[in-house]
Amino acid sequence: MRRRRAQGDGDQPRYHIGVAAEMIGVHAQTLRYYERLKLVEPKRSKGGIRLYSQRDIERLKKIKSLIDLGVNLAGVEVVLRMADTMAEMEQAMAGMQQEMERTSTALTSEAEKAIEAQYSEVDN
Repeated sequence: MRRRRAQGDGDQPRYHIGVAAEMIGVHAQTLRYYERLKLVEPKRSKGGIRLYSQRDIERLKKIKSLIDLGVNLAGVEVVLRMADTMAEMEQAMAGMQQEMERTSTALTSEAEKAIEAQYSEVDN
């Protein structure tokens, strides 16, 4: 499962696998397994060392929470995919909302100009 990475500090790769595993409370081998399943995709250094971003850490915490609740890895994948899709949809909706507001403002301005023009014709 591929996921988009927005530009930002949360995407800066900074934690080695041992540090990331300790932060999450799992073994490093567990993180390697999650990577094989494509649940998380850490960046790699030039030497091939896995580097996890803060966004990766947050994703891993979600995975661990779901597993702790009894969700199996297939279910975790479905939940994460749905969450990613929802986030993309929310972002698209926010863009549409902004576009609607711009369009509404432009239409209101045009309507006001048309009304003013009609009143000017009536006054003359």
